[in-house]
Amino acid sequence: MKFTLAAFTALLAPAAAEIYFKEQFNDDSWKERWTVPSEWKSASELGEWSHTSGEFNGGGPDDKGIKTSQDARFYGLSAPLSKPFNSSEKKDLVLQYTVKHEQKIDCGGAYLKLLPGGKNFDASKFGGETPYAIMFGPDICGSSNKRTHVILHSNKKDENLLIKKNVNCEDNQLTHLYTLIIRPDNTFEVFVDNKSVRSGTLDDEFDFLPPKEIKDPDQSKPKDWVDEKKIPDPDDVKPEGYDDIPAEIPDPDATKPDDWDDEDDGEWEPPMVDNPEYKGPWKPKMIDNPDYKGPWKHPMIPNPEYEYDEEMYAVCKDECTHIGFELWQVKSGTIFDDIIVTDSLEEAQKFAEETFFKKKDVEKELFDEAKKKKEEEEKAAREAEMPDEDEEE
Repeated sequence: MKFTLAAFTALLAPAAAEIYFKEQFNDDSWKERWTVPSEWKSASELGEWSHTSGEFNGGGPDDKGIKTSQDARFYGLSAPLSKPFNSSEKKDLVLQYTVKHEQKIDCGGAYLKLLPGGKNFDASKFGGETPYAIMFGPDICGSSNKRTHVILHSNKKDENLLIKKNVNCEDNQLTHLYTLIIRPDNTFEVFVDNKSVRSGTLDDEFDFLPPKEIKDPDQSKPKDWVDEKKIPDPDDVKPEGYDDIPAEIPDPDATKPDDWDDEDDGEWEPPMVDNPEYKGPWKPKMIDNPDYKGPWKHPMIPNPEYEYDEEMYAVCKDECTHIGFELWQVKSGTIFDDIIVTDSLEEAQKFAEETFFKKKDVEKELFDEAKKKKEEEEKAAREAEMPDEDEEE
């Protein structure tokens, strides 16, 4: 068998990145790709998506995204991938998009879901009960509850597993880039603005596997185990007359009022006050227990049910075919844009350079200018309300 130079070069070249979904929302054609789940919630509960470039947009008026536009509403939207992603191909899975909270968000979700379903996926009913493979992105409610959700579906457990430790998120009014990569070696990584904020193995950071060790069911704490660190001093005795000390005594500084009439008011008695000599019920002092053995620790044994799962990464084992937003927002005003699903982190980063990073610095400049202008206007308004010194004279 002979190989041509071209064929040999093709074998050495890395496989081209596959893009399973890309959306920039720059024109009205996005409405043809995305579906509002009209049967998920009533029309009065569903908020409307507006198509806008938003405020202080670094990409100009033609660069648009979709924005939540009504307060205290549910928001739903889904679209089919251009090509299904199947974990059986053992490729990296990268999910990336941008979020901009123009409203100074106080409470609301801004996460994205990657969904299975194929031909059986009903976009009109897509909602909170719809099975998903990945739920990823920021969720904020109050000053103490701010996180980037990373929730993965376990096929073995048939459960959605939350990451064990919180991943922080951004809550200012600028656009931020969120990226998740899941690798077939059972590792993952989360990036915010292309900076790694969390990475590790799926078995360490999620409860995909049962514990390696369990408490020995045949062992229990011995009946004669002493775990009391202190005991009453057997040589300590209650002082004689201790119980005769009253808790309260007549106030020695009190005097009978001058207008007190014993015949009309009865015999005068001084008010009672706490007795400084009273020390409460007597208790013997505590001493170290000479028989103390320390806390009893249950012996551990290998868990017979533990088995490593080589396919924890396979969240799209039965193919992921759709992507969607299923949100609740108290205060609307979040803009979503520049979504990509691919098997290449490099491809996602390249897309970010063409979109997010191209607009980022200009957006910050426009934001700072708008902020400065607002502060100057507020200052001028306050000064205008101040009384004139000549008028006061």
